Amino acid sequence: MVNSSAPSPLGLMGLSRNRTAPTRAKIKALEATLGFSFKDPSILHLALVHRSYCNENGIDPAECYERLEFLGDAVLELAVSTELYTRFPDADEGELTKTRSSLVRRETLASIARRIDLGSYLFVGKGVEITHGREQDSVLAAAFEALIAAIYIDQGNEFTRQLILKLINVELSQAEKSDGPPENPKSQLQEMVQGQGMDPPVYQLARSTGPDHDPVFTVEVLVNGQVVGTGTGGKKSDAEGAAARAAYAALSGQV
Repeated sequence: MVNSSAPSPLGLMGLSRNRTAPTRAKIKALEATLGFSFKDPSILHLALVHRSYCNENGIDPAECYERLEFLGDAVLELAVSTELYTRFPDADEGELTKTRSSLVRRETLASIARRIDLGSYLFVGKGVEITHGREQDSVLAAAFEALIAAIYIDQGNEFTRQLILKLINVELSQAEKSDGPPENPKSQLQEMVQGQGMDPPVYQLARSTGPDHDPVFTVEVLVNGQVVGTGTGGKKSDAEGAAARAAYAALSGQV
């Protein structure tokens, strides 16, 4: 059951009283990057605050972006689903689902977040800062979803939909040119090595670092017993995908 007495995601009283709260200058800089000004800047404040910042500054965890992240995920999926339905009239449900998954997955969202330099605007704890956490895919993707939710609450559905399509235009264009989503890196690697008569790739966890709430996994992929690629990610599946891409590039002579 939802706790109706939980703090409102728009309430930033604890944050506004904290002397290390996000500055108005930082908010204005991000607004300039996005190309519009928020009617309620406090919702943008909220979208920039990582839980670690709250923990280290004695701020209620409800004043971080996690609730916005939940909403932003749904807003992104609806906008992307609607666009794909219109843009690919001949695609079936399976093709549309696969393409949407490639566009809203963590790696893609983190890439878009980097294009707008979102990481530099985030407020994170010292531990996350020291480990360069503000540039991790998991942090950037979550913050981007929170940002989308903040825009949705402040500006409404149609404005947000148009901005999403603008921000994700590069990836949408790539999907359109290739008549579908990019190849799954693990499938692509497996097809290549088996086509060359080698054993199927084997993925193994090399190490895991970082806190429990925001881990970083390093995975190695082996072919015929030899390490041919290494990748990292906030999820094991992301790390495996990165390792597969590195292995494919190495084995095909692209590095």
